[in-house]
Amino acid sequence: MLDWRTSRETKICGVIGDPVEHSMSPLMHNAAFRKLGLDYIYVPFRVKKEDLKETVESLRTLYVRGFNVTIPHKVAIIPFLDRLDSVAEKIGAVNTVVNDGGVLIGYNTDAAGFLKATKEKGVETKGKNIIVLGAGGAARAISFILAQEGANLIIINRTIGKAREQAVKISQIFQREVGTLPLDRENLKKALEKANILINATSVGMSPNANETLVDSELIKPSLVVFDIVYNPFKTRLLREAERAGAQTISGVEMLVWQGASAFEKWTGVEAPVKLMREEVVKDVGKA
Repeated sequence: MLDWRTSRETKICGVIGDPVEHSMSPLMHNAAFRKLGLDYIYVPFRVKKEDLKETVESLRTLYVRGFNVTIPHKVAIIPFLDRLDSVAEKIGAVNTVVNDGGVLIGYNTDAAGFLKATKEKGVETKGKNIIVLGAGGAARAISFILAQEGANLIIINRTIGKAREQAVKISQIFQREVGTLPLDRENLKKALEKANILINATSVGMSPNANETLVDSELIKPSLVVFDIVYNPFKTRLLREAERAGAQTISGVEMLVWQGASAFEKWTGVEAPVKLMREEVVKDVGKA
């Protein structure tokens, strides 16, 4: 049960996606609202692909203050927004929307959240050989910020066309060559031989399919840094396999918290209580 009361002026925020039952964002944001005494509430909205346009218009009309966007809508939502900030426009994916009096503005806080998470863990990306698994909305943001930071990228994806499309766009913006490979074990093995960092930017390994992984310990060397953006469970099978191989790991909780903090500040204009937000998520998923 919620342990505070709403009022006539309560502002609503939320997350749209399919599924959303696994999302830790309601827990994280509502704890932050309570901590700071803000008259806000955050709720999840399960939205199917065919209902996206109608849902976005409803959120606009109801003056929902803002909402996060997750799988599978980060790219598909763009035509239904009024404008994008420069980062979201370049990336071509949105994970945060602000409703400014009926005008919907799309942002991408995934990119900054990912970068903040890596730097906080002491991981340098400039000049490093980095593999990004996936070519969806989150992968776009991560690949964009890594190219901006001067990393050498290879995007590996089941659908090679999506990976190539993304690579071409990044190459045009940053004048950097970006490699692409179709996802299979042999390609992973070859790419990982020269890689410094591996990032799983897919949903593989997400609860309830927590025993799935695209990369096992036999392919992972001790010098590798492995970042899994999946945050539920806290320690995915990929991270467990990486630990078994002696590699450094970074949980998706870190990216979740930092991108969430940025969204929180855009909606409220108040500095986010990052430490509390992280504690709430880690506590709920079970272990740090």
